[in-house]
Amino acid sequence: MNDTVKEQYSTSDKLSIRISLHSKYSTNKQGFGNWIFSNYRIGEGMSVLELGCGTGEMWCGRDDTVKRCSRLVLSDFSEGMLGTAKSNLGALAGIEYRCIDIQDIPFPDKTFDVVIANMMLYHVPNLDKGLSEVRRVLKDSGTFYCATYGENGMMEYVERLLDAYPADRARNYSFTLQNGREKLENFFSKVQMLRYEDALEVTDVEDMIDYIYSLPSWADIQGLSRDAIRSVLQKNMPDGVLRLPKDYGMFIAGGPHFPKKQ
Repeated sequence: MNDTVKEQYSTSDKLSIRISLHSKYSTNKQGFGNWIFSNYRIGEGMSVLELGCGTGEMWCGRDDTVKRCSRLVLSDFSEGMLGTAKSNLGALAGIEYRCIDIQDIPFPDKTFDVVIANMMLYHVPNLDKGLSEVRRVLKDSGTFYCATYGENGMMEYVERLLDAYPADRARNYSFTLQNGREKLENFFSKVQMLRYEDALEVTDVEDMIDYIYSLPSWADIQGLSRDAIRSVLQKNMPDGVLRLPKDYGMFIAGGPHFPKKQ
């Protein structure tokens, strides 16, 4: 991971800001994390590896699923994130915590029934290497779950609102809903994409500004003052609500009905 990403994820503080915004203002009350988890198929005795587990909050309250696993490894490249995950899930027994880089997964071939990598593949410097490692540690009947964002979401919307301010609008589109299937099909013969229908209705503009300042990919926008950003956003809240599109979903690759590409 590059130095900017490492700094952003060295602790859970900035990630927590982003999670909070979605939790407070999403119109789909199921919640993205709950929706992702509802699509997992984790049977009795399965071995599971999550890469980029972050704060681990997705596993909170999932005691039955944790107990069902013969092995559950939650990993992140950030020791700070792992510390937060351990704190959040400390009461759940049977979880292993490991600091792991997806480009060099320290497990033998065909170790896991399930590998998970949500909202992180776009940060991987050598994505082909990372996906090759995922395929290597999956069993022949294993399943890979990976959630990501699309190219027509809230970030693009806010960038359009701020078009009057000259800045480099380069965005990280290395793994999105639009191009992820093609990249996964280099390693898996069958890939399914699912979309999560949602939007944001933000009533406190300060929360949105905090979100903007928490993102590593918005360094150019962060050069603007809070007053400048606030002025633009408020002009687009005629009824006191900032309405933002969301473009999120997940890919499911491999699995008992999806043989691996040879």
